[in-house]
Amino acid sequence: MRFGLLGPLQILDGGQVLTPGPAKHRALLAALLLRAGHVVTLDRLTAVVWGDDPPASAESVLRVYVSALRRLVGAGTIRTAPGGYLIAVPAEEVDAHRFERMVEQARRARDAGRAAEAADGLRGALGLWRGPALADVDSGELRRTQAVRLEELRLSAAEERIDLDLTLGRHGEVVGELRALVAAYPLRERAWGQLILALHQAGRRSEALAAYQDARRVLVEELGLEPGPELRAAHDRVLAGRGPTGQVGERGAVPHETPPDIADFTGRAEVLSWIAGQATAAGGAPVHLVLHGPAGSGKSAVAVHAATLLGAGFPDGRLYAALRAGSRPAGAGAVLEDLLRSLGCPEGAVPAGLEDRVRLYRSMTATRRLLVVLDDAVGESQVRPLLPTGPGCLTLVTSRSPLYGLEASRAFELGVLGTADSVTMLARVAGETRVRAEPQAARRIAELCGGLPLALRIAGSRLARRPGWTLEHLAGRLGDERGRLDELTAGDLAVRGSLGLGYRGLAEEEQRLLRRLGSLSAPDVAPWAAAAAFGGLRVERQLEELAGAGLLQARGLDDAGQERYGWHDLTRLYAAERLVEEEGTAERVLAVVAREVLERVRRARTLLLPAEPGTGQTVARTAEWSPALETAHLRESARWLGAERGFLVAAVADFHRAGLADAAWRLAFYLTPFFELRAHHEDWHATNRTGLEAARLAGHRHGEALLLRALADLHRIEGRLEEAARALQAALSRFRELGDGPEEARARHRLGLVLAAQDRPAEAERCLAECLAAFEAAGDARGRADALRALGTLRRAEDLLTAGLRAYRELGDPRGEAAALRELALLHLDLRRVSAARDCAERGLRIDRRLGDRLPEAAGLLLLARVARAEGVPEAARAAAREASTIFKEYGDRRGAARASLVLAGADLDLDEIDGAFAAIAGSMAEFDALGDRRGMAEAEEVAQEARRRRGLPR
Repeated sequence: MRFGLLGPLQILDGGQVLTPGPAKHRALLAALLLRAGHVVTLDRLTAVVWGDDPPASAESVLRVYVSALRRLVGAGTIRTAPGGYLIAVPAEEVDAHRFERMVEQARRARDAGRAAEAADGLRGALGLWRGPALADVDSGELRRTQAVRLEELRLSAAEERIDLDLTLGRHGEVVGELRALVAAYPLRERAWGQLILALHQAGRRSEALAAYQDARRVLVEELGLEPGPELRAAHDRVLAGRGPTGQVGERGAVPHETPPDIADFTGRAEVLSWIAGQATAAGGAPVHLVLHGPAGSGKSAVAVHAATLLGAGFPDGRLYAALRAGSRPAGAGAVLEDLLRSLGCPEGAVPAGLEDRVRLYRSMTATRRLLVVLDDAVGESQVRPLLPTGPGCLTLVTSRSPLYGLEASRAFELGVLGTADSVTMLARVAGETRVRAEPQAARRIAELCGGLPLALRIAGSRLARRPGWTLEHLAGRLGDERGRLDELTAGDLAVRGSLGLGYRGLAEEEQRLLRRLGSLSAPDVAPWAAAAAFGGLRVERQLEELAGAGLLQARGLDDAGQERYGWHDLTRLYAAERLVEEEGTAERVLAVVAREVLERVRRARTLLLPAEPGTGQTVARTAEWSPALETAHLRESARWLGAERGFLVAAVADFHRAGLADAAWRLAFYLTPFFELRAHHEDWHATNRTGLEAARLAGHRHGEALLLRALADLHRIEGRLEEAARALQAALSRFRELGDGPEEARARHRLGLVLAAQDRPAEAERCLAECLAAFEAAGDARGRADALRALGTLRRAEDLLTAGLRAYRELGDPRGEAAALRELALLHLDLRRVSAARDCAERGLRIDRRLGDRLPEAAGLLLLARVARAEGVPEAARAAAREASTIFKEYGDRRGAARASLVLAGADLDLDEIDGAFAAIAGSMAEFDALGDRRGMAEAEEVAQEARRRRGLPR
């Protein structure tokens, strides 16, 4: 089956011509054929079929259209793919793709000097056309983006073939064709020029001169413009009576203007492969590629290296233009003057006006295969006039901005180098031997330079010029943030200067926002945090401008649906310098940020814990309340905290450094329920340590006590029971000093949990019973629910656990409800009530999944695995335990993964797979031993004894 797009849409099946169907079906089929073998997204197909006004049911209607087309072209030909559809048709079976391939082959023959072969190839390619491209396809989108491009390529191919025919002396054969061409396209100067030369070659000088006058009249009347240089040159040749020899393809010296390649160029295989692929996959159209990224990321080096690698494929030369002169952008007119001279335009023949220069440049590049490097572009308007028009041309534009508005261009964002490539680059600049001698220090320098090529080059240059320095010495100097930018200077290379160039080009508002973001040490921010630093004003536009200037990088949407903006650490240091120098201390900015941060995190914590400890308050349920709405809010709070986790952890340290002790300890305390829920133990340790230090320095005894209690929770979860008990005793002492009975009761409740974990049931029961009485007397609903669950678990009392379950429901706390259901399931399992255990476990698991709480979900799966073993279904037990283990490992919960291994070992024993059981036991024992979890080791030893008994080994 073959398809035609170069004229009315056509389907050829053997000798039969099939009808493509209604207009929208034709548009859909054409869009798929134009990207044959590639996925076309639903958004793209919707725009093709309906333009800017698609129906609400567009996606479902597209499915209907696709079904109809499948009946026409074969069910397996149009395939559903992630995000869209693709048509599985070889490109050779679509005339538009075949045309572009044939044109490219002809151009290669032309460049190799095989003019006759090239002319015949172009003639064959043009013979595929049956009329205007997509003639009966009613789609403004396709006409604008594809039909115009194909028609332009058709005209270019026709003109190139005529050029070749003129070179081959076939002037008589092309005169008629050229008269038709200028009649159809009267403003196309190149065709007029060819007609003039064809008539001149045929000895029809008067007709050639008359043709020039016709062309001039049309241009003046229609455009108000005199003929351009190429047309005037053809006229002059006729007037002078010069023969046509050398007219077509006449060239001066081939320019090779790109700077020399860098000897120590390192890495960047991905972008180099992308450039090469784009250059070869473009068919006959000129290719414009934008390499963008932050200051110092090595964009220019990549462009020059790529130009060096690809240079042989551009026989007409390589041009280079620096588009920034110092701190100011170079004017397009001045750059064009240089480019025109490089292309052989005689001295004094360069037009004075910008538009005339653009026309001449386009004419001079139209038949050449050039590689053009436009370095350090400021904006789209600067670049547009400089793009060559030759079908085989490649333009590499470097810019700090993605230049989204540059038509028909493709962009690649250059990031920083990875650690391995960074160390390699350092070695190539500073010396391989020195880097091999101090590998740790080399990696440290790479980290402190943030993988930024400019910074690495400067660091390597400083080492190369100071043979007495060790790498450790330079790493130490770079380690001080306050002087790092001072160290990253070598000769005329300076990271500060490169960043300053971009900063000075910003508007005042963007400068102020960048400075204030320098008060934050987080690797990225959401707009709400940037707005807080900016004084509460909307900052979306300013953030986009900073990203366009390469000083921020748009990182896409986070899990909470917020756009995030990141930046290089050296940019952050520069912004912090500007803040201190231009506005003074960062404390004032951080104080405003702290108020917004604390309010947002406090609200999120309230959703995680519907009644705050010691308040007796529950979440207010309005008339609009529903379980589904509540679940959505709970999921949203955890998702938002997850998205902001890195920012919030950094903020604790930022507030502490700025002397905002109250904000530092409060934020550390507010984050603890989230860290517990997601098992972010390292972040919990870091923020708790900073928060405790801040509270102690400020003399805030209440904050210190709350964080000691939170630290005890962390130690208890990690199995470090002695440390947990010590932290709780210290917290209890402070709460007693403050006379804070409710908080003292909550700390005592934690102590009861620790005592129970230490196998001291009598002391634990007494402690928990006292807490329950205190909570009930104080009206602390959450404390009562927690105490009922703990006491019920300790006593193995169904009535207490059921009462705790009821209390969590009354609180509107589904997380507490799920935890209580798990405890009830364990109790039923111990009492061999397997059916009741399964019911409770499954109810709890449904809640965890509804909330999106992955670690509690893993705990629920592990419980279901134990239930399945009790039911005598070890295969189901193994499947559930493996799923739980995957989740635990995904979240870095080593203790959970070790417990899952024990359940897996038990299932293996039930299946009489003793070797598998031993392997699982060994893995769990190694983890429990590394974690110092004595209780886990004891449980593992019990399973190991059973495995040895089954194997017949001594116990």
